Amino acid sequence: MLFVIFFSASKIYSNNFIYKPVDCDSLEVLKLYSLFSEYHKNKDFASALPYGWQVLECDADRFRKWIYYKMEDGLWYLHDSTDVSPEMNESIEDTIIYLYDLAIEHFPEQRAYFESHKAFILEGWLEVPYEEVIAEYEKAIKDDIEISSYYYNRLGLLYKVNASDENDYKTKALDLYTYLQNREPDNPQWPQELVSLVDNIDQLVELRKKNWYNDKENLGKAWDFVKIAMKAENYPEAIEGLEFLVEISPETVNYWNQLATAYQKTDQLTKAEGALLKLIEIDPDAKEHYLNLGIVYGDMGKLSKARRYYIKASEVGGGWALPIYYEGFLYEKSARACKFDFETKMVYQLAVDTYRKAVSMDTSLTQAKDRVGALSTSVPTQEDYFFRGYKSGQVLPIEGDCFTWIGKSVRVP
Repeated sequence: MLFVIFFSASKIYSNNFIYKPVDCDSLEVLKLYSLFSEYHKNKDFASALPYGWQVLECDADRFRKWIYYKMEDGLWYLHDSTDVSPEMNESIEDTIIYLYDLAIEHFPEQRAYFESHKAFILEGWLEVPYEEVIAEYEKAIKDDIEISSYYYNRLGLLYKVNASDENDYKTKALDLYTYLQNREPDNPQWPQELVSLVDNIDQLVELRKKNWYNDKENLGKAWDFVKIAMKAENYPEAIEGLEFLVEISPETVNYWNQLATAYQKTDQLTKAEGALLKLIEIDPDAKEHYLNLGIVYGDMGKLSKARRYYIKASEVGGGWALPIYYEGFLYEKSARACKFDFETKMVYQLAVDTYRKAVSMDTSLTQAKDRVGALSTSVPTQEDYFFRGYKSGQVLPIEGDCFTWIGKSVRVP
């Protein structure tokens, strides 16, 4: 149906409605709202809108929980109608902005909703400077940080398209998509948007670092920088951020965990040791800290200490098998570092016995099973025992200058 649109104080009326001075009596307003709602329900928006405007002119607050949404429905419907001329569409576009401003003033609980929709109209329907659109989206997000990610993304795309050396839009886009990535970790779009901001991940590290430096006391920005630096395996950069974080928040387990890893990856083993000891102090029930400290001591060549923490890790873990596998690997590693003689064969046997113990604790530990098979030709044979006069069941202490730290024995099979 074709209809003619008139304006009065920026409000739309249809040609089948004769505008009269509004009687704002309470019952009359209720009657007008009922007529408006009935036409709206029947999707006769051309007839509904004039009644809606009269209601709003009388009392913009009374039906605010419903009327603004319904008026929005009508204006959007008419705008998209094929029966509407370009001139009418232009009038609708101006009018809906007036509606949103009215809603923002009189329905502040839903301010962000109307601000975001106003921004969308400014962006999609009206040719206004991008700065004005950006400002409106920013207001909506400021008023409701949980607003739909659709509007975040619209703002992010505006930042990206209009970023230059003269503004901070690239940094703002980085913050925005980082927030979305944290809010929706399973959505693959947000990491892709972040990557699209730069040519490679190293540039993203630098961008995150710059973002942090511009707000140096911001723990969230420091942590975002650290996460991308760790992902890029740029551990020296990550260490800078992590050392700041543990200084500000010394009881946060995850910061110390990542710092210990970064120290270990950069061969700063003494610092890794200190970080893991701190973790054990603040989080003593986590079995992984003891295991990781054992690994660090193993890398430092402190094999006896490494074994002590592997055993502790297994105990804290309620019979955790993995640290026992690592204990076996200590013996294997020690044997490989010495000349291959009977004493060394006994150390290999100790490694095999330890691997078998790990498997008995956890039959799914395939790496331990694999090591047992791999060392089958390195352990003493029956002939080795026979020619040395050893009998089945006899316990043989492991000795020799190469193995003074071990202090264990093997039993002749």
